[in-house]
Amino acid sequence: MRKYLLLAAICGAGLMQAQAQQQAAKKPLTHDVYDSWKGVAGEKISNNGKYVLFNVNTQEGDGELIIKNYISNATKQYSRGGRAEFSNDSRYAVFEIKPEYQQVRALKLKKKKADDLPKDSLAIVKLEDMSVVKVPRVKSYKLPKEGSDWLAYHLEKPLPEKKEAKSAEPKVEEPKKPAAKPLKQNKKAEGTELVLRNLQSGQEHRFTRVIDYIFSEKGNMLYFVKDELDSLHKAGVYAFSTSDLKTMPIDTGKVTYKSISADKAGEQMAYVATMDTVGAEIRYFNLYHWNKKDNKTALLADTVSKGMPKAWMVSEHGRLNFSEDGKRLFFGTFPRPTRYEKDTTKLEEEKVSLDIWTYKDPLIQPMQLKNKDRELKRSFLAMYDLRGKRIQQLATLEVPDVYLDAYGQGDVALGVSDEKYKITIGYETPTRKDAYLIDLKKGSKKQVLSETRGYPRMSPLGNYIYWYEPTDSSWHAMSSKGGANINLTKRIGLPFYDETNDIPTLPGDYGFAGWVEKDSYLLVYDKHDIWKLDPSGKKAPENLTDKYGRQNNMRLRYEQLDREEKFIPEDATVYVSGFNYATKADAFYRENISKKTAPEKLIGSDHSYAGLNKAKAGDRITFRRGSFREYNDIYTADANFGKVEKLSDANPQMKDYLWGNVELVNWKSTDGVPLEGLLFKPENFDPKKKYPMLVYFYERSSDGLHSYRTPAPSASTINIPYYVSNDYLVFVPDIVYIDGYPGESAMDCIIPGVQSLVAQGFVDDKNMALQGQSWGGYQIAYMITRTNMFKAAMAGAPVSNMTSAYGGIRWGTGMSRQFQYERTQSRIGGTLWEKPMQFIENSPLFFADRVKTPLLIMHNDQDGAVPWYQGIEYFMALRRLQKPVWMLVYNGEDHNLVQRKNRKDLSARMSQFFDHYLKGAPMPVWMKQGVPSVVKGKDYGFELVEPQPEVAGEANE
Repeated sequence: MRKYLLLAAICGAGLMQAQAQQQAAKKPLTHDVYDSWKGVAGEKISNNGKYVLFNVNTQEGDGELIIKNYISNATKQYSRGGRAEFSNDSRYAVFEIKPEYQQVRALKLKKKKADDLPKDSLAIVKLEDMSVVKVPRVKSYKLPKEGSDWLAYHLEKPLPEKKEAKSAEPKVEEPKKPAAKPLKQNKKAEGTELVLRNLQSGQEHRFTRVIDYIFSEKGNMLYFVKDELDSLHKAGVYAFSTSDLKTMPIDTGKVTYKSISADKAGEQMAYVATMDTVGAEIRYFNLYHWNKKDNKTALLADTVSKGMPKAWMVSEHGRLNFSEDGKRLFFGTFPRPTRYEKDTTKLEEEKVSLDIWTYKDPLIQPMQLKNKDRELKRSFLAMYDLRGKRIQQLATLEVPDVYLDAYGQGDVALGVSDEKYKITIGYETPTRKDAYLIDLKKGSKKQVLSETRGYPRMSPLGNYIYWYEPTDSSWHAMSSKGGANINLTKRIGLPFYDETNDIPTLPGDYGFAGWVEKDSYLLVYDKHDIWKLDPSGKKAPENLTDKYGRQNNMRLRYEQLDREEKFIPEDATVYVSGFNYATKADAFYRENISKKTAPEKLIGSDHSYAGLNKAKAGDRITFRRGSFREYNDIYTADANFGKVEKLSDANPQMKDYLWGNVELVNWKSTDGVPLEGLLFKPENFDPKKKYPMLVYFYERSSDGLHSYRTPAPSASTINIPYYVSNDYLVFVPDIVYIDGYPGESAMDCIIPGVQSLVAQGFVDDKNMALQGQSWGGYQIAYMITRTNMFKAAMAGAPVSNMTSAYGGIRWGTGMSRQFQYERTQSRIGGTLWEKPMQFIENSPLFFADRVKTPLLIMHNDQDGAVPWYQGIEYFMALRRLQKPVWMLVYNGEDHNLVQRKNRKDLSARMSQFFDHYLKGAPMPVWMKQGVPSVVKGKDYGFELVEPQPEVAGEANE
């Protein structure tokens, strides 16, 4: 016995030593690893379920496309493949091949123009044997929605022909012929060759000068627009029949053709066209229709057509689409613009440029300017009855938004308008709306809702209007045939409003799953379950998931696998995702729409599950599974989640790096409210050791316990894996708010959470820091005026002065910022003149003299969400007070960094900042001495400055 115990002890010691060596071999993450970290995207299953494809992409560099063949169990990689699709018959895969990243980069360094850079190629894979046909210089491709035999691809402009070398042979003079008068070329011609390829035979049909093209849904027709080349080769619209291989000219000779659209059967098509030149002040487009049966083109609508509103015209920007049965054509119109004569008596420098703001403007001038391009392209829905040969204008200036049933075949449409209430945008949310039923046979309009705060929509067949009404926190429905407004959820006695809402506005709903066929039921969510509601109000509401979600403290939600689904079959068995509020773990379930039974659990664990896909005609499914320690790789299984197989392994290099762990922590706020948060610990965490800690927060994050976080350069916030890998603790607390006291609410939630961790003995309470962006940045700016417990802080885009920010503009949208303070995230709950002291008390700027915490600010000069001057106000106050403060301003960047070079730069500076204050690392030059503007872009100041020996009589910084 002693021999076995000794052997076990030796084995145990050996195992521990091996584990220790393995841990010691791991290295911390550095900023240099970001480019190699990969992501998986674009997963698709062939319709027969026998093939799966997906992309594995690097953050910077060349990715690859992977196709898995379940017939031969073979896997094939295609370098730089992307935007891949399977053919409908599951026999082919088609994808684009990007140029090599380094090749393009090298050419850009040589200042090559865009036209001189390499272009995408096209790859066609025969799935049976994975053989590939490649086509160079392809700018787009299309497969028909339902047909299987055809592929269309559009080529780039051909490369210029190389000049022939001069020959040493004497040139023989040919007899001169009378020169033909050259045709005037269209120098702006953009048309290039379109190729239609039969996937089975490889036969190709080529069409020159093409600028736009579409397939009919069934693939029986290809429609395309040709550009004008010269006086003999005019612009035009053409059709090609893939059944009899014939090209049919539809219309030629006009200047511009746009918005080609076909009906579902491919037997009709429509387009808009004009004879007006591109430079004309007003271009008059007309609506045309072509019928394959008689191969005739007809003018349907112009400015003088019967039914066209007076002084209105066909819009070139309107979307054309046919009803499902092909009997109606929907198009756009708009009021004819006012023609202004050019003032030729004034020079450009003599003309006044100004914006005139008035209190009667429905939208303030910045919002008008932001929406200017959209307004110029705005169109109003109209209908052409192809059987009755009549135009009916549906949308108007007073009721601009019109919604149809899912098929465009119903007798009524729904008009929704907030025009009367637009003046309240900026301080009232949600905006009020009126709703109207529009009779598509008689042309009449009837108002059915007034000042609703919801978003009314139509059921798939158009039998009902439905909406969630925030004013009574209930779901409503109304018959489109003139029925009463029915409250569908009032008698259930459970809340259908967001119970976690803590902003001073009406709470929203939990969401909507869809409609059951025949408009028989609508499916909506409460916090836990899915409900079947009879829109007529005759049948009692039914808990579809049999209260399983509520009984198990879970959130159950319908998984829509068909993105074009119009309704859910009444006897369908569907997939449901589940989220456990206590453990934060995900699962997938199965539920039958027609049966009131508890969901059947298929798979679940302490992971996040997402991205469920299923083959249309097969049993194969794919899904994502991940956790903080596992990347969200792709898995596959049968329809019952049997035979689970991991398909992708995007980041095997994770095993070489120190990573860490995450756990859910609990505490109570100062007011006694139970709270949750996430604590990320280093991989070799030792509870007897004290660690520096970063505290990052934004509203609530604890539901992300099992979320993977990719090492990547920062757009504005800390990269948690990087800091945990480098021996930091990272604490992410949830925050709940009290109206009127956003700053104090943050303090009341965060400080007790930090103290509860410090009390456990492993946090170095002398080396803690704060980091956050936007709303989180504001709270940090506030907190450092109230506490000195943090050694450093980094605030991205912080509001520092609510009194000046309140009257500002969100330049990204042109909206007034007032709504944010009165009704949404800033949570003051009133106007500046109603609650002046709360605006001041919640503004860090007014208490800048109390700050003792070194602060790093990032606030970019094109920030469209939080005005740049908010960061400037705080910086200037702290600078004058000689507080240690730095501000990073990335030129041309918005609220969060977009350019990767800037993200890498910020990541490096943040880590240098925190390493200095929390780990005692030397200051970099940019912190110690600054970087003068004269060396901007040449010297970045990353070099570390070793501390100088202390001189007698002088104090260190």
